[in-house]
Formats: sequence, structure tokens, C-alpha cells
Amino acid sequence: MRRFSQRSHLVTLSEINITPLLDLAFVLLIIFVITTPLLEQSINLKLPHGGRPEKKLDKDDIRTVEITSTGVYAFEKQKLQFSQIAARLTQAARDNPDLVVYVRADKDSRYELLAGLFDLCQRNGIKISLATDPTTK
Repeated sequence: MRRFSQRSHLVTLSEINITPLLDLAFVLLIIFVITTPLLEQSINLKLPHGGRPEKKLDKDDIRTVEITSTGVYAFEKQKLQFSQIAARLTQAARDNPDLVVYVRADKDSRYELLAGLFDLCQRNGIKISLATDPTTK
């Protein structure tokens, strides 16, 4: 006695198997979740300890300046000379009175590099936020 009819052998499968597609989507999601935090930092810095976690600000009001221990400046993840950064910050302060400069300086960087940036911001009425590593030792 046959369990299946002859007709079932001739029927084609009209359903699409989406399991491989879902597997691919989950793998891509995991890759993006892992790589996104790595894209936020443009220069490898060792931040000093202290401070408290930062408050949320409007992203359009923030400009990031990074200073390495060797004296290299980066403005919005682009390496520039200090004079170029000064010109861009001065123009941005004229356009946006709520401008905040987010300073990420290596803990081994020279104080004079920070002092020049702080003086520039003070003369133009720009608020400064100094990045620290909030974790305790």
C-alpha cells in the first residue's frame, strides 16, 4: 500500500525558504553593532580619569577637537593645523551661539596645547567640554 499518491511527485514547491535570508540579516546586524563603536574615535587617546558621564546635547551644536600626546590636532576627525581649527571654530561660533567644543586630549599631551585652545574658545565665547574617562582605577 502506497502512502503518497503519484500526483505529489509532480507538484512543484511554490514556497520560498527565508531562513537563509534571516540568517544573513542577523549576521549583518551583529557586524554593524560591533563595528559602530569603533568608528566613533578617530585618534587613539588615553583619557584622564575623573569627571562624570556627559549630558546629552544637540549634535549640531557640538564640534570635537582632539589633541594627541605628540601635538597633532584633529577637528571633526580631520587632522588640521591649529590656525585652521581656530578659523573654523571662530566662524562656527558666529553662526551658532550655542556652540560647544568637545575637547578630547590625551592625558600625556602638553598643557600649552590645551591652553591655546581654551584661550581661543574663551575669546570667542565658546563653551568647552573636556572629555575624561569616568571609570575609576
